Amino acid sequence: MPELKRCKTIPEMYQYLTEEYGAKLERPLLKHKVNNEWVGITYSQFKDETDSFANGLASLGFKRGDKLAIIAENRPEWVFTDMASLCLGGIDVPLYPSLTADSIEFIMNNSESVGVVVSNKLQLNKFLKVRKNCRTVKFIVVMNEKDVPQDEKDVYSFSAVQKLGKDFGKDHPTHLKDSIKLSREDDMCTIIYTSGTTGEPKGVMLTHKNILSNVNGALASFPFGPDDIFLSFLPLCHIFERMGGYYSAFSAGSMICYAQSIESVATDLMDVKPTLMTSVPRLFERIYSKVIKNAESQPPKKQKIFFWALETGKAYAKAKKSGSIPVGLSLKHKLADKLVFSKIRAKTGGRLRFFISGGAALARELGEFFEAVGVLIIEGYGLTESSPVITANRLDDYKFGTVGKPFPDVEVKIASDGEILARGPNIMQGYYKNKKETDDTIKDGWLHTGDIGVFDAEGFLVITDRKKHLFKTSGGKYIAPTPIENLFLASKYIDQFVLIGDRRMFLSALIVPDFEAVKEYADSHKIAYSSIDDLIENKQIYDLLETELTKFQKNLANFERVRKFALLDKPFSLENNEITPSMKLKRKVIEERYIHLIEQMYSEIGR
Repeated sequence: MPELKRCKTIPEMYQYLTEEYGAKLERPLLKHKVNNEWVGITYSQFKDETDSFANGLASLGFKRGDKLAIIAENRPEWVFTDMASLCLGGIDVPLYPSLTADSIEFIMNNSESVGVVVSNKLQLNKFLKVRKNCRTVKFIVVMNEKDVPQDEKDVYSFSAVQKLGKDFGKDHPTHLKDSIKLSREDDMCTIIYTSGTTGEPKGVMLTHKNILSNVNGALASFPFGPDDIFLSFLPLCHIFERMGGYYSAFSAGSMICYAQSIESVATDLMDVKPTLMTSVPRLFERIYSKVIKNAESQPPKKQKIFFWALETGKAYAKAKKSGSIPVGLSLKHKLADKLVFSKIRAKTGGRLRFFISGGAALARELGEFFEAVGVLIIEGYGLTESSPVITANRLDDYKFGTVGKPFPDVEVKIASDGEILARGPNIMQGYYKNKKETDDTIKDGWLHTGDIGVFDAEGFLVITDRKKHLFKTSGGKYIAPTPIENLFLASKYIDQFVLIGDRRMFLSALIVPDFEAVKEYADSHKIAYSSIDDLIENKQIYDLLETELTKFQKNLANFERVRKFALLDKPFSLENNEITPSMKLKRKVIEERYIHLIEQMYSEIGR
């Protein structure tokens, strides 16, 4: 689907949408929930809210080249702030709301942000803890009116800044339009700090051209337009949602509805009935687990119908790809759809055309399951440093277990050591104030992704692992942990899984069980317990997990098999610094924290 108008900068896109395309449209551009009701925001309301906030920022002294931090959950004010900052020629610095005060302090100082816009009291209090150390910050804006303290200097409510903006606009009627005219495609648009599994965060510098080249690629690759409705729940501070579920949706004239939270997505799907959605594999894992759990709780006859339907759906999808569907299979599929698939699709609102998945590897089994049900998941691949998409599957050209083919205008090649390299207009300008890391990452115009991969015979890219995650056993065998970990995550009894084995005689693992599934197993097998500790120390539960491992690793090479494992009593978390805000495991931190369990597993060999 071509964009409504090819724009060179995001302010130009904003101006076109609000002054030409949407000026007379009364349908909402955005929707969000207020007091348990979905409320729409039209293009004209969007313009009024954004213009007044932009002028309000200008009245506070915010000018071209200044940086503005945003610490907020997905909501319309996030978009108003982003557009207002960019229209003034500013550079925004989006932060995860889950970040600690220390991380916020580092990013504020490294980026030299002059202001910060926060959503609520929680985010405000986090920032106030470190405010005195953030030497460049001149003002703070709080989106929630009721959360503005009376005794803090230079702290404004969002609406108070908009009021300042209306007065400023009367005295300087052309200021905003003049600022938009000055925007250039090579201007820096944003600095996004990668969470990093090691070391301090790095600020990825992206220009308007970087991001809009990826937006144009998305619109050329996927069919969506003015009739589409997006449900947005992935963080807008992450470039995947910002490019795919925000700028691309705007460029196509689509409507965006903001989920209240990740916990509310199931309800929001039913309310909004979206046609498109960007997501991460974790959501699909949750949906899949619920569907399978529900099927397995049914009487034997209904279970048989469910699994028959699933096999029929898979056979139908395979036949459809080959271009020839036997009449008998077509009839069986219609029945399977009526009895099973239509009911599952109804849980997504019933209108979903396809999902776009990124952020982590999608298990082949999940892709095949949803395809059988009639909801296609299109998986792509990229990095913050590439704005973000490098490759993607397409609706008419996809293969599960791969991340598709190169995006329009993006070149991809495999280096001699297997590393994936990318080049194109979407590649970042570098890391802010970090020349050494920039020079290590971009060489001769090629972005060194740090991922290992291969192209298959049909030109689809297959990611095998992160370069820095590869390790070698003491027997000299190289191991790529991620594919092995993803294999075990398909078990309904496993929530998180970390493979151990660098310079070790064999592979072991740290496993966080799915406690709900394990409790159900214990209850049905009359295993007594009063706490999580009782469960993970119970031999029957250990044997259950051992059986699961045996089942899932039967096709692995001998040296890739897990021989020992330890069960953990709590999930890896952001608060404990064990995962990044984008949910990636910090392997080094985890291995250091659980070294006693790891050493115990290896000391038991031979006993």
